[in-house]
Amino acid sequence: MNKLKMHSPNLTQENITRIRELFPGCVTEAKDESGRLQLAVDFDQLRQELSESIVEGPQERYHLNWPGKREALLTANAPIARTLRPCREESVDFDTTKNLFIEGDNLEALKLLQETYLGKVKMIYIDPPYNTGNDFIYADDFAENAEEFLKRSNQKDEEGNRLVANTEANGRFHSDWLSMMYPRLKLARNLLRDDGAIFISIDNGEIENIKRIAIDVFGEDNFLNVFVWEKRTSRENRKVFSTNHDYIVGFAKDRNSYQLTRGLLPYTDDVLARYKNPDNDSRGAWQSVALSVQGGHGTASQFFDIPTPSGRVISPPSGLCWRYTKNKLNELIKDNRIYFGQNGTNVPRLKLFLSEIEQGLTPHSLWKSDEVGTTDSAKREVNDLFEGKSVFDTPKPLGLIKRFIKISNKEADGIILDFFAGSSTTAQAVLQLNAEDGGNRKFIMVQLPEACDEKSEAFKAGYKTIAEISKERIRRAGKKILEGECHEAWNKDTGFRVLKIDSSNMADVYYTPDALQQGQLKIFTDNIKPDRTPEDLLFQVLLDWGVDLSLPIRKERIHPQISQMHADSLTKKDNLRKSAQSAEKKSFEVFFVDENALVACFDSGVNEALVKELARFAPLRVVFRDAGFASDAVKINVEQIFKQMSPGTEVKSI
Repeated sequence: MNKLKMHSPNLTQENITRIRELFPGCVTEAKDESGRLQLAVDFDQLRQELSESIVEGPQERYHLNWPGKREALLTANAPIARTLRPCREESVDFDTTKNLFIEGDNLEALKLLQETYLGKVKMIYIDPPYNTGNDFIYADDFAENAEEFLKRSNQKDEEGNRLVANTEANGRFHSDWLSMMYPRLKLARNLLRDDGAIFISIDNGEIENIKRIAIDVFGEDNFLNVFVWEKRTSRENRKVFSTNHDYIVGFAKDRNSYQLTRGLLPYTDDVLARYKNPDNDSRGAWQSVALSVQGGHGTASQFFDIPTPSGRVISPPSGLCWRYTKNKLNELIKDNRIYFGQNGTNVPRLKLFLSEIEQGLTPHSLWKSDEVGTTDSAKREVNDLFEGKSVFDTPKPLGLIKRFIKISNKEADGIILDFFAGSSTTAQAVLQLNAEDGGNRKFIMVQLPEACDEKSEAFKAGYKTIAEISKERIRRAGKKILEGECHEAWNKDTGFRVLKIDSSNMADVYYTPDALQQGQLKIFTDNIKPDRTPEDLLFQVLLDWGVDLSLPIRKERIHPQISQMHADSLTKKDNLRKSAQSAEKKSFEVFFVDENALVACFDSGVNEALVKELARFAPLRVVFRDAGFASDAVKINVEQIFKQMSPGTEVKSI
């Protein structure tokens, strides 16, 4: 029986496979550090394949480089032996919600989500550390190879801290920040849908660099815009120039696909005021536009005189021609789409009806404070939820995030990801928009349990980490939203399923069985860590198999002996009583994910009766504990039973 690998995918090998499909002659076999053969790229041959002339050595080219870039790329591709453990007690509506909150390192989270959410995220918004010399960055360890990465599976500094200060005194001030961002952006791109987009908040310090590495990751053709956000209206007099704005850099996965599903902003009162209906047209309000266009590219059929209803004859202005030919214009006049003024004497103009044009405004690049909010209004939004306590210093305003969500998805659905969640402004923005328009958007928040300063108001209020503040904000925001007016079509999902990043559920022997000596085999009869629950195992299986982590999960106890006896002697009460007593001893806990998307049983003593019972559900996938079978014979027969009773089921063990 095939085993699940139980770690994130090895992106390096997957990338080599893609190269092999395009350039078979550029991929060969080579020994790794342990002497095992694996696929490797012949880079000299690949460079030649991509060149129109003979490649003899390094050539100058336009690109961004910094100390640590290659190590950052290696880190992005290396697999990790980590998992997500469910935490019901910190969740809201765990069994039914479609929203996720992942607590842990966002690099590890992005790796763990690769298979499950590959190409499924509609929009990503992140507000990473700004690299001001005081902010903390993630201390990624680039010195390990993939095998060490698997074994250690966590990255901390000598004092056990996951974050380190990136001061300007550090000679790698920009390089460390770029190395922190680069692998995260590469992994994030994989998660985006073809029509998806990412928006990155940043300040003056790294605006050039973040745009440059985003071009490296997403491609220059997919650059959308650099949005300027007026973050404050007050003036900072202590500086040479008062900086009242920040930037948001936008990139699409595929610009053309993004444009097809891009949303527009609602009409403002000023725009709506331009549409009137002075002639009581049954098609509603309209505004008029000029009929004349530049004549340089016009044909002879577009130069003619137009008689007005009053008898006045109008010729095209000098250097211009009419937008339409005479025959087409006559059709428009007949359809009452040409306006000659109330008295029928004015220069003719084309009527554009509000009901017939694309409903909404194209977003512009300058976003004013009165449109989307400021840093001060953002703090008030958080303080209002926490009874006036200032528990978070640098939130973004809800209006800002809501606008990005609106312009990125006109269908009001899809997954919204924020892997620098902070106080979870993005999660609240998703919930509020759904409540307003009845949308079906879902969120995934990722936040490191970064310790709060013991002198901070947040710590004094009982919040030990930023992740605790983040989760509590979502709880309070959801409750407040449900107390207000909600769209009748909204499903009222304000819950979230908390999943915490931890070491793999599998013991080290699972990943390195060749390292065992013969005398140690009895010690490792079970390859699962003793402190892990069946639900822990289930979520690692979901990750490994690429199953949606927000699907509904039902837990049921199966009594296979009862079902067999029931068929033989339903009326024999004594036999039924005895079978019930026997079944009580041999009942099994079974998880049903989205009913039959995946069925899992991690109990011991699994027998053929249970296997046949589960096969009757015809699940798409079924998984058992490798050491959980009653005998070797049962383990051997499992696949045969499913082939006979449910041939479409994929069977695996852990």
